[in-house]
Amino acid sequence: MPKEYKTIREVVGPLMLVDQVEDVKYDELVRIRQANGEERIGKVLEIDRDRALVQLFDSSQGLKISDAKAIFLGHGIEIKLAPEILGRVFDGMGRPIDGGGEIIPKKVVDINGTPLNPVARDYPKEFIETGVSAIDGLNTLVRGQKLPIFSGSGLPHARLAAQIARQAKVKNTNDKFAVVFAAIGITFEEADFFIKDFQKSGSIERSVLFMNLANDPAIERIATPRMAITCAEYLAYELGMHVLVILTDITNYAEALREVSAARKEVPGRRGYPGYMYTDLASIYERAGRIKGKKGSITQIPILTMPEDDKTHPIPDLTGYITEGQIILSRDLYMKGITPPIDVLPSLSRLKDKGIGAGKTREDHSETMNQLFAAYARGKEAKELSTILGEAALSDIDKLYSKFATEFELKYVSQGYHTNRSIEETLDLGWKLLTILPRTELKRISLEKIEKYLPKEV
Repeated sequence: MPKEYKTIREVVGPLMLVDQVEDVKYDELVRIRQANGEERIGKVLEIDRDRALVQLFDSSQGLKISDAKAIFLGHGIEIKLAPEILGRVFDGMGRPIDGGGEIIPKKVVDINGTPLNPVARDYPKEFIETGVSAIDGLNTLVRGQKLPIFSGSGLPHARLAAQIARQAKVKNTNDKFAVVFAAIGITFEEADFFIKDFQKSGSIERSVLFMNLANDPAIERIATPRMAITCAEYLAYELGMHVLVILTDITNYAEALREVSAARKEVPGRRGYPGYMYTDLASIYERAGRIKGKKGSITQIPILTMPEDDKTHPIPDLTGYITEGQIILSRDLYMKGITPPIDVLPSLSRLKDKGIGAGKTREDHSETMNQLFAAYARGKEAKELSTILGEAALSDIDKLYSKFATEFELKYVSQGYHTNRSIEETLDLGWKLLTILPRTELKRISLEKIEKYLPKEV
């Protein structure tokens, strides 16, 4: 039952102190009602005996504490869920912003959820086709996986996210597929781009969008990814759908976490972020996966911009520990006009071997993937050598590898944001590029598969 108190002692910025409270819980929602009927929402940040520190979601400007009441609602932030959420756009707190009216809920759920029992988890093993060669061919995404995209400021991660949301599907199945897209702390222009892109392509019909803008309160930003994942859990485990959750930008989430931590006067950890940031990020990422006996699944692609393109920054560093690999966008490739600028060598999908091969993608996938990685790595070395010593210093075979690296970037990695390649097209393209090299150099592929798949004429 809600409890009302007229004991608001002080308000400083977005923080409010309420005295003489009883049975108040951390994270509990609070409604602040003024005598003129105006209402604001906040949540409990800290409890010290009979005092509660509340952080407001809105500005405290114009709040008169002499006539205001704090009503503690007895529950945390909740989201209304029903099958009709598909095709809808919400703000960061789960309120509809598409003019479609309120959701009539089948159930109302606390967004903090409950952790998955590790024993109940099923191993991710089905291939998800994104239509992006650099991901499907070399860093394959598997159903139930957490595969983040590490980007940098100004790089086109938003366009790649929209492309994956538009194109992703589970191969060889008629199971229902949905996308839950959460934008965290983005600009109005970016939000407009995502909404229009989803509407134009028609993918909005199978999607749920949560839009938290840069001018929304920091405390709301912390709720947005949890809103999205709670919604995904409903679609996956109650409605039996395969759900892809895209979260962008996790860096904005971590900044909001730091802001709230500073407001609570907590002892800061690395670079001012709270010491519990690892645990907090894990409470988001670990809600992906598959559950034994349940038809649905949750696959996660968190996107984060690395401050100063630094992979050792706490946000990408901690994310890398929790997730199963990373897709890295390269500023050098972006400057060359490669779209999307995915740097395949430092990128990694730790579960890719489970989702490829005969019956999933194609029997030649594993061997060609290894050969392409090896050839591209050697080609990049050859190009660096020619930059330093000149092309005359390269052997004939090194020149071929250098040519391969150039062609690989231009034809395989670079495909634009509206080309949807099937896995067969991606694999065939890989074989076509391998014809640049002599057959004797294809040491990672069996002779049988070379005979079967290598194009005879160049």
